[in-house]
Amino acid sequence: MNINGSIIDESKFNADQLKQIRSGLAKGIDVSIYTDPKFTWRQMQVIRMGLEYGIDVSIYAVPMYEWKQMNQIRLGLEEDLEVSAYADLKFNADQMREIRLGLESSITISTYADPNYTWEQMLEIRWGLVQNLEVSKYADPKYDYEQMREIRFGLYNGVDVSIYADPKYAWEQMNEIRRGLESERSDYDMPRESED
Repeated sequence: MNINGSIIDESKFNADQLKQIRSGLAKGIDVSIYTDPKFTWRQMQVIRMGLEYGIDVSIYAVPMYEWKQMNQIRLGLEEDLEVSAYADLKFNADQMREIRLGLESSITISTYADPNYTWEQMLEIRWGLVQNLEVSKYADPKYDYEQMREIRFGLYNGVDVSIYADPKYAWEQMNEIRRGLESERSDYDMPRESED
């Protein structure tokens, strides 16, 4: 195969990798950036997609990134987001997605753009920020994501979460306490019958 005047040894690539190279050549893009057997075919595909879109793929065209990480960076670049906030190997692809979605929503990602949070924890914090809740009540890695969810639901429903916002409570216990508080609140908020 001839690429930019250079002959490449096709035996160094598997069939899927060669398919990505040929696909790029057929679309008239410079495939030399990903014509390297160090890239898996999926990595090549994400790089090719970025080249087709016209973005600077050099940010993620690095074999150390998994293809799913590359894809999250590509999606952010296509949306003109500040991908430097998450284009880092310390974040897995799911964490990158949560940070990217936060950037798309124009929320302050610094609250949760931390590799100490799982992607599920990041999701709960992101949802709280989108809902304009006081996420400082649960934005702490000591809470698992299910505990965070129970605290977020309580904040959203206007109950005093300080009663159960303690990592010593399993999420199931938090759920029971929260539901009890919500029930008390709805009973209190119901209109009273007149005493005529």
